[in-house]
Amino acid sequence: MSIKFRSSLLSIGLALLTAASAQAQTPTARDAVPEKMPNFFLYGAPISLDRADGVLTAAMNESKAKGWALNCAVYDSGANLVAFKRQDGAQLGSIDISMHKARTAVKYRRNTVAFENGVQEGGNIYLLTLDDVIASRGGNLIMEGGKIIGAIGCSGGTGSQDEVVSKAGIAALK
Repeated sequence: MSIKFRSSLLSIGLALLTAASAQAQTPTARDAVPEKMPNFFLYGAPISLDRADGVLTAAMNESKAKGWALNCAVYDSGANLVAFKRQDGAQLGSIDISMHKARTAVKYRRNTVAFENGVQEGGNIYLLTLDDVIASRGGNLIMEGGKIIGAIGCSGGTGSQDEVVSKAGIAALK
């Protein structure tokens, strides 16, 4: 290896180390320490089967009225499946996805659109390394008295269609 080539490699290496060091010292938005924990909702008593069925019936009615064939699942506050409905013609792959959306919402105390936004808009790809996360809207918390009693997850349409149906199901409880 020539001296000139080694010298060039050394220069490149030093430049990379200097750039990495400068980046490591520059604070980012992720370094901010909030006063309160985000999404700090307490878990409440689990949603009952009757209420979960009511949520699913409203969601299925909305889906049918729009002409969308979806799968929807309701999980309780302990991240356990309570009820599931699949419309005729809904794609098979979305059975598990609807369940995954509801489970993720409960486990992480936030609607799944937060993960989608974090990846799509914030470039926070690390979110995809978290256990049992799905970064797709359509998984929404079911709250009562400021506490999480469950979540609904819908899948089979576009993310925005899944979200509309999911929220229609929750609206039936109010």
